[in-house]
Amino acid sequence: MVREIVTDPILLSRRAEPAGVEDLETARDLLDTLAAHREDCVGMAANMIGVNRRVIVFENEGEDMVMFNPEIIRESGPYEAEEGCLSLPGTRRTRRWQTIQVRYQNELFQTRTGTYTALAAEIIQHEIDHCEGILI
Repeated sequence: MVREIVTDPILLSRRAEPAGVEDLETARDLLDTLAAHREDCVGMAANMIGVNRRVIVFENEGEDMVMFNPEIIRESGPYEAEEGCLSLPGTRRTRRWQTIQVRYQNELFQTRTGTYTALAAEIIQHEIDHCEGILI
């Protein structure tokens, strides 16, 4: 189901709770909402649709991907980026890492680790910031 985008900075600033199997529907809603905003958005976190759980979705090499409980465990290559956010007006400068390694759970709640670079890494970092209650 396509959900309304949260724009309240107070709600977006809350740190998300760990996700569980009960959040599979949230992931489906996030994917539907991402698809509905494809022209303006390449990633979303659950708090952007009003669910305070650690679930993110993003476009990765033309495919949509879901991560439950993502955490960055290694990073390298710092750089300055300018990013926008569907929940906030305008763009802002922020520091990102060119390459990150992420530990997360897939839709079967199996723990996985992946290495991401370039745009995928930037998107994941932005969405994990949402999970931490960090607004750019």
